[in-house]
Amino acid sequence: MKKRIAVYGAGAMGTVLGAFLTAGGLEVDLISRNENHVEGLKKSGAIIECTAVEKEIKIPVKALMPEEMTGKYDVVFLMTKQRENVRTLTFLQDYLAEDGVVCTTQNGLPEESVASVLGYEKTYGAAVTFGAKFVGGGKVALTSAPKAMSIRVGGYFNDNSRAEELKEILLAGRVLSGNENFAEVTDNLAGARWSKLAVNGAFSGLSVVTGLTFGEIAKKKKTRKVALGLLREAILAAKAHGVQPEKMQGYELEQLFGKGSWFRDVKANFLLPIAIKNHAMLRSGMLADVQKGKKCEIDFICGVVATMAKKAGVEAPLSEKVVELVHGIENGLYEISYENMNFFEI
Repeated sequence: MKKRIAVYGAGAMGTVLGAFLTAGGLEVDLISRNENHVEGLKKSGAIIECTAVEKEIKIPVKALMPEEMTGKYDVVFLMTKQRENVRTLTFLQDYLAEDGVVCTTQNGLPEESVASVLGYEKTYGAAVTFGAKFVGGGKVALTSAPKAMSIRVGGYFNDNSRAEELKEILLAGRVLSGNENFAEVTDNLAGARWSKLAVNGAFSGLSVVTGLTFGEIAKKKKTRKVALGLLREAILAAKAHGVQPEKMQGYELEQLFGKGSWFRDVKANFLLPIAIKNHAMLRSGMLADVQKGKKCEIDFICGVVATMAKKAGVEAPLSEKVVELVHGIENGLYEISYENMNFFEI
């Protein structure tokens, strides 16, 4: 494939994706503003510690600082933080081919901010189901099991004509992951987005609030109960906006975790730890940001659920509480602690 491909925002997730695509035989530029990380990638390649399977892999990659970019790209996978989307996309416009597209893999509902700069035809999105932790100096930790990695890609208010091309590019990732279904096309991008948002809302925010891994959240009684409540709030908000959430790695979220009979609730409590087992070691990237004294993206995850729920006349008190607590932690009002679960009335 002779397309010029870039991963813009080669942090934890971006380094993993760029390295996996490179290992699958593609020429990919991994672009980051972190000079130390870029130098490490140039010197030693991408070093990926696969914590779920206890092995380390090294992949030679092409890494660049933004100021080292030249020419035009056919496909750019956008993997930066959402806060800077308009400024980032304005910069990237000069490096995008006339018929080039940007595929955002960011969490939440990021496509509208991309389209506001590039237009709908150039805007694609991908819901990514794996987690990673940034180490630096060319090294990251993949905290999900490689075989559990998958990506669903689709167009945002366009004819989806480039989705198959993006799928073929992303399928290069199956070589290292071992998952033949590493990439799939969806004609329901909104549904894929909301399913990912529901899971992120349930686990990423609570990871910041408590400091726990996703697996620990699913096992402990109170965090599991709150996580299920957060999942349900996102599902209700999605459906209130006419969106049917898609399956996540074969699981029908509404069917498994939607509130219903006593038996259904018991079943949901039993299934949640099983559903998250391939990502049990994952801690939220937002937790790492907060621990470094940075502002995290909680407003683009639980905050989006709360906002969209309110617009549709649906209540989302748990999502609102998570946003409140995370901002409180950011501002020094609370410590990261399991004791914060006492703030939830459930």
